[in-house]
Amino acid sequence: MNRSTGRRLAAASLAAAVLASAGTACSSSAGTAGSGGDGAGGTYTVWDPYPQFDAGSAWAKLLDTCGAQSGVQIKRTAFDTSDLTNKALLAAQQGSSPDVLIVDNPVVSTLAQAGVLTSTKENKVDTSAVSPNLLAAGQSGGETFGTPIGANTLALYYNKAVLKAAGVDVASIKDWASLTAALAKVKAAGKKGITFSGIGTEEGSFQFLPWFWGSGAQLTHLDSAQAASALSLWTDWVKQGLAPNSVINNTQTTSWQEFASGEFAFAENGTWQLANAKKAGFEYGVVPIPGMTGGTAPAPTGGEFVTVPVQKKAARYEVSDKLVSCLTNADNSLATDTTLSYIAPTSAVQDKQAAGDPDLKPWIDAVKAAKGRTSDDLGTKYPKISEQLWTSVQAALTGSKAPQAALSAAQSAAAK
Repeated sequence: MNRSTGRRLAAASLAAAVLASAGTACSSSAGTAGSGGDGAGGTYTVWDPYPQFDAGSAWAKLLDTCGAQSGVQIKRTAFDTSDLTNKALLAAQQGSSPDVLIVDNPVVSTLAQAGVLTSTKENKVDTSAVSPNLLAAGQSGGETFGTPIGANTLALYYNKAVLKAAGVDVASIKDWASLTAALAKVKAAGKKGITFSGIGTEEGSFQFLPWFWGSGAQLTHLDSAQAASALSLWTDWVKQGLAPNSVINNTQTTSWQEFASGEFAFAENGTWQLANAKKAGFEYGVVPIPGMTGGTAPAPTGGEFVTVPVQKKAARYEVSDKLVSCLTNADNSLATDTTLSYIAPTSAVQDKQAAGDPDLKPWIDAVKAAKGRTSDDLGTKYPKISEQLWTSVQAALTGSKAPQAALSAAQSAAAK
């Protein structure tokens, strides 16, 4: 390793103060603490954010199988997503990091810049088959840190009966203008248009990003004319009654509950709602979020990266590489991503998913167009930018500031 221990620990301490981007589609059960590995060829530790899977689950059994194939035993510890990040930083300071760490993708660059993670050049993890747009979420300073286990993202669910009654052909929705026209028809027919999450948290930024990016805006210029057009779109929908006032405080869960009432034509939500959609009691469909002038808007990626933290004994990386490769190979990736309701990170496995479940096709298309929140080498800058973004969304939706003024204030605050 080329990083000194002192520099790594100091950076880890600083990183703890800037973490603000929690996962947007992860479970939130409590986990228990783990301990570092006990030497090459013996026990290897794996920390993950899947406390919903117990020791008898297919996920836990896969970990054991990968350990056996690598000639080691696996000691697995599951944490809540936000708790896992803090535990990883603390473990790095104490020199007791796990051998394999599975962590929410926006956190990867923060941990990498803190010196907690090894790069794929150092640990020899092969990422050549991974879609570049998904891999970008784990890149920082020209290096790659880990590989995605899978991805979820956002798209538009629609109620087929509501659209039919309003005389809307979903195939006609190509851009923002045609979508807004469809919402107006739905309202005129006595139903509700679209629901989404505009809450003042990371969830609000997560849901606004497809419209922000779909306008051509960039996170380094929050106050651009393109950004203002995206925020004006949301604001105008609320003013015109095409979206409810509840979006101001909606989480992705409460937004989904509104859609599940059967009164709404559209809901912006994620892959993780597929099981609920099938239980909704009405026919639904899914289309990618359109860009301002057409095409598919880049939506943000959710999901985790499998990473290899820095170890005192570099000889351990050889086995860690084997474990990561086992967990993410094509056969295991298909099974794991099916369990997690994720889209696979490689085109070969995506093709298998589409063949096995045609309902996944629009989600695969959305993931192919998706973008990591920390992409463009934003790294640890993203949490601060995101906070200002959701603040501007709140200001515009509540009417306290016009969209352009809200975004100008956001850009000034983010630049400080």
